[in-house]
Amino acid sequence: MKNKVIQLGVMGVFLLMFSCGNAQEKEKGKKPPTFSELLEKMDKNEDGKLSKDEIKGPLKDNFDAVDTDEDGFITEEEMKNAPRPERPKRN
Repeated sequence: MKNKVIQLGVMGVFLLMFSCGNAQEKEKGKKPPTFSELLEKMDKNEDGKLSKDEIKGPLKDNFDAVDTDEDGFITEEEMKNAPRPERPKRN
């Protein structure tokens, strides 16, 4: 009886470690899109820049923080220097 409880406990620990490791690997594999990919998807007038009217999602919400020269467009250089979102803290 005692051995079965120990075996179940050990199996539970391994399952927990495996599932946590898998979740971390999925997060590591998720990369933000490159500027070229963003242009391909959102640059409607194909001018090589992104205006506030062209973009959507979190980038639109943070447009002013990324558009550092305040010309109304996000360039590749501004995107490289853009502030990165904070990652959620682990417990």
